Amino acid sequence: MKIKVCGMRDQENVSSLLALKPDFVGFIFYNKSKRFVSDFPQVKFPSTIKKVGVFVNETIKVILERVKKHQLDIVQLHGNETPEYCIKIKKRHSELVSESHSIEIIKAFSVDENFNFHSIAEYENSCNYFLFDTKGKNYGGNGIKFNWEILQNYKGKVPFLLSGGISKEDSTEILSFLSRQESKLCIGIDINSGFEIEPGLKNIEEIKEFKDSLT
Repeated sequence: MKIKVCGMRDQENVSSLLALKPDFVGFIFYNKSKRFVSDFPQVKFPSTIKKVGVFVNETIKVILERVKKHQLDIVQLHGNETPEYCIKIKKRHSELVSESHSIEIIKAFSVDENFNFHSIAEYENSCNYFLFDTKGKNYGGNGIKFNWEILQNYKGKVPFLLSGGISKEDSTEILSFLSRQESKLCIGIDINSGFEIEPGLKNIEEIKEFKDSLT
C-alpha cells in the first residue's frame, strides 16, 4: 500500500519525511490554500519517491512551468479540469521532454452520498490515477472523511488513492477497508491535515507510526 503525504513545504520537514520513504510527496500550487508553496523546498529527492504538484483550475502553461522548474513527476488536478485538459497536459509535456520522462496525472474527485461514479468514466483514458476525497467547501483539505462504502459503486478500471480527513487513528479501519471488494483498485492512502502540527508542517512521528501500522 502506497503512502502519499500532501501539503508539504518546509525544507527541514520535507527532509525528515523523506527518511520515512513515502511513495509520493505532494506540494500545493493553489494560492488560496493554507498549504500553498511559495518557496519550494530545496531538497534532493531519491528516484524512488515521486514529487506531486497539486493544481486547481490552473493554466496548462503554468502547470508545465512548475513541472519543469521543480522536476515534478505527477500533476494532481483538484478542480473542474476536463478529460481533454488532462490529455493536453500529457501531450504538451511529451513535446517538451523525452518520452522517458512522461508526466502522470492524478484527477481528484470530491465524493459524497450522491456522487455519480459513472460521470468519471470519461477520464479513464486520460488519467493514471484517481483520488477520492471528501466533498466540502474547499478544493480538498477539508479534514473530514466520507463513507468509504460508497466506493462499492466505483466500477472503473483506473487505480485510486483514498483521501479525506485520514489520521493515525484510522489505520484499523483502513486495513478493514482494504480487505473488502470495493478496495481492489485502491493503491494508496493520501494523508494531509490529519497529521499536521500546523498547515504545511507535518508530525513526522505520527506519519511513521501510521505507515508502520499499515505494513
